[in-house]
Amino acid sequence: MGYYDDLETRDEGQRAEALAAALPVALSRARTAPALARLLRDVDPASVTDRAALARLPVIRKAELSEAQKKSPPFGGFTTRLAAEFDHVFQSPGPIYEPGRREGDWWRLGRFLHASGVGRGDIVQNCFGYHLTPAGMMFESGARAVDAAVLPAGTGQTELQVRAAVDIGTTCYAGTPDFLKVILDRADEMGEVLSFTKAVVGGGALFPSLRALYADRGIVTRQCYATADLGNIAYESEALEGMIVDEGVIVEIVRPGTGDPVPEGEVGEVLVTTLNPDYPLVRFATGDLSAVMSGTSPCGRTNMRIKGWMGRADQTTKIKGMFVRPEQVAALVARHADVSRARVIADRQGEMDVMTVQLETAGQGGDYAASVMETLKMRADVQLVAPGSLPNDGKVIEDRRSYE
Repeated sequence: MGYYDDLETRDEGQRAEALAAALPVALSRARTAPALARLLRDVDPASVTDRAALARLPVIRKAELSEAQKKSPPFGGFTTRLAAEFDHVFQSPGPIYEPGRREGDWWRLGRFLHASGVGRGDIVQNCFGYHLTPAGMMFESGARAVDAAVLPAGTGQTELQVRAAVDIGTTCYAGTPDFLKVILDRADEMGEVLSFTKAVVGGGALFPSLRALYADRGIVTRQCYATADLGNIAYESEALEGMIVDEGVIVEIVRPGTGDPVPEGEVGEVLVTTLNPDYPLVRFATGDLSAVMSGTSPCGRTNMRIKGWMGRADQTTKIKGMFVRPEQVAALVARHADVSRARVIADRQGEMDVMTVQLETAGQGGDYAASVMETLKMRADVQLVAPGSLPNDGKVIEDRRSYE
């Protein structure tokens, strides 16, 4: 089906040039919103023209967005527009409120659907929810962008889903990865044969066994990584080698608890900057873990690739009655130039909590125990380990205690 547009195949120089032009404009617009004006008050937008400069800006966390919305509902001052100036206002768990628009493929799902082979002539059975949360409208908007028709099926009512799929001849399923199996199993019980040949999924893990099960039934399945706040972040193509970052966002992978980018291949937290002029979010922390993949996709799309969802970055743990947060672990590492990474391990011995702190360092000096006490506020068994020996899983706090 070719590419969605020329943006997907830009070379490195073109991407750097476009970023240098887009970032100052996006930040200037962002600073017109009250909350972002406060956050970026010391930032000269004209000086932010590359990833290195972007990495020096503050991080926005979902908890901050939620608190801001409580004080200044519904959007917390992260947009200059009133709720009535948008076409939709959604509510996600928290609650968090997100705006939306009907026109212009607001959440940029069209690029993902196109890469999945969905287009004119397809009928998408959209099994994402239409009630309060935006997922249903996100995928409907994407389907409109590629000229596909939509059955707004929503969730549940499996027998009615099967009946509609048979009568209408829907060709593409959109929804969570596992609900498609529920529909297929119900169709088998009813003695019906469905016409699905494509599935575009999100909102949950697409396990290899599930993808294979659908493939055995003639259904090609692709997944995207999207959120209500940010829209599409990354998506699969026919290459099935990682997920390609969407052209409307800038993705960074940082050490959990910080805004510091990690080396390529190292697991860290996903930060996203959107270029949406109506609802800009700058270095928004998703709380998800992933890693940058080297090279570009064999499908010819040249944007950065990530490995997809690899867990949660919020590893805050209570040890001996006190919270230990990733930010504290980052502060510990920052105290010692010879320490590259740290890992806090919570365990139990004799019905009591114990804490071990592993530090990656080539040195033997330094009052590490004192630094642990000052940053983590409790004593720990400090273990020095060789650089590169800690697992590359994005964890800075590991809880080994059994809660069963």
